Amino acid sequence: MSATYTSQIAEPTAATRARVTNEVPDSVDVAIIGAGLGGLMTAARLAKQGRQVAVFDGHYVAGGCATMFARHTRNGTYRFDIGLHYVGDCGPDGTIPRLLRDVGIELDWIEMSPDGFDVAVLPGLRFPIPSNRDVYRDRLVELFPRETRGIDRYVRVLKEVNHIAEFMEAQKDAGKKAGPLNFLWNIAAHGRLLPRYQSATVADLLDDCTQDPMLRAVLLTQTGDYGVPPSRASALLHCGLANHYFKGAYYPRGGGQVIADQLCEVIEGHGGTIHLRRPIDRILVEKGQAVGVQTAPRRQDPKPVRAKAVVSNADLIHTLDDLLPRESVPQDWQARRAKLEMGGAIFITCLGIEGDLAAHGMGAHNEWCFDSPDVEGIYTDIAGGRIDPRCAYITSASLKDPHTGGHAPPGVQTVEVMTIVPAKPEHWGITEAQVQDGSYRKVPEYLEKKRVVEDGCIRWLDEQHPGLAEKVVFRESATPATQTRYTRAAGGTGYGLAATPEQFMDKRPGSRGPIPGLYLAGASTRSGHGIVGALSSGKVAAHRVGTALGSEP
Repeated sequence: MSATYTSQIAEPTAATRARVTNEVPDSVDVAIIGAGLGGLMTAARLAKQGRQVAVFDGHYVAGGCATMFARHTRNGTYRFDIGLHYVGDCGPDGTIPRLLRDVGIELDWIEMSPDGFDVAVLPGLRFPIPSNRDVYRDRLVELFPRETRGIDRYVRVLKEVNHIAEFMEAQKDAGKKAGPLNFLWNIAAHGRLLPRYQSATVADLLDDCTQDPMLRAVLLTQTGDYGVPPSRASALLHCGLANHYFKGAYYPRGGGQVIADQLCEVIEGHGGTIHLRRPIDRILVEKGQAVGVQTAPRRQDPKPVRAKAVVSNADLIHTLDDLLPRESVPQDWQARRAKLEMGGAIFITCLGIEGDLAAHGMGAHNEWCFDSPDVEGIYTDIAGGRIDPRCAYITSASLKDPHTGGHAPPGVQTVEVMTIVPAKPEHWGITEAQVQDGSYRKVPEYLEKKRVVEDGCIRWLDEQHPGLAEKVVFRESATPATQTRYTRAAGGTGYGLAATPEQFMDKRPGSRGPIPGLYLAGASTRSGHGIVGALSSGKVAAHRVGTALGSEP
């Protein structure tokens, strides 16, 4: 299925009414909790195999973090991305296009500026990151000539991580599992530094490369893509993410929700159903096995749905703590749960700016801004409860997707400014109970702190592009509490599990859940972080479920 593009972005809630009023079935082959990209990919693949699938979600739009929202004003409509602002490796044979092609989806990807898709903004320095690793290396050496040896070591680790990742991906695509001798030969030939950094942090890697604070900050430009301080973030995850974008940075034509919309069409086109505003209250367990789900009581009575298999694409902590009966969770999983650490929390300010952003120096790239090269110190301040933003990520869908109308009213363009903020409710003057029941939205201290961060985000934008603050004609912001309200994410994070060495690769949960009949998908699984990780998790979960249920639907 090729996406049908018009000159206008699709309305995010175009299918909401039908999906909210869908009759909940009594039984299905597979019940899927959560309509994020992991759950939707799982459902799409299983539906294409002829399985009867039903997807349940509490939000009014399918897509999880990869959704858009619309605001209709007297001057026209604004549409903003929530969590999908750019992705890597979306050339014709890229990872994400291949994953989508597997279910018959072809999207149009717009490449961002290859000479600088990300720009590091530090005191006295702007450094554009190109989508070519060798050009990146040369640009670093030109700026930091005394650090050439350390730069070359860093780039060598990037290349080694990339080679091993491509080797493992090729083995997986061929339906093979690399044997120990083959894997060790590849490590010896192409990854001699990798064993040193297998359980290392980004800070450990940088300590071996440079002590120059500005160079370290430039190498950490994309830290906001995983939201973990250098002293805690996995070195291999950091390198893998950098390599992801060295294969090109892209934005989907038509906005970030187009992926979810197309997956929904595949699901429904093959007989599956999607049930929005229908959160799941609990997973039904009989004799130690998952046998279905029960919808939460809201305007309708709770309803049990029997299933041969259940896939949870819900937040991992929510699944273990709330959806499963405590007595059904094995001891080893309870011990594992106690050690889980979630990624950072994000605040987003969505702006409508009157006039031409390009005239103020903005373009089809992202800006990562820091008030100091001490990135670790910035994270420390945030963890301690600092609200006023010390860093910001600035991007514009209007500039990344200039030929699609509907991002903003005529004469206006959109900007999203994000920053990492404290996750704990107490830092916002609210309680966890208020987050859960939604009453936090009326707490004066919370509203004041939200205003402080929003003003700080606009200040960051105006400092980089003077004059834009006075041209703001629309503003709306979301906090970690907003994230929890819509996605039930623990700690208000959109990252899933923190990308630490202790929670990376095979140390993350696989697709098998803690009890028979229950499977896992999403960004907290072994498939990994971000959009590509969530989509990949759906492929893995669908394969695991299909195998368990047998070849015949």
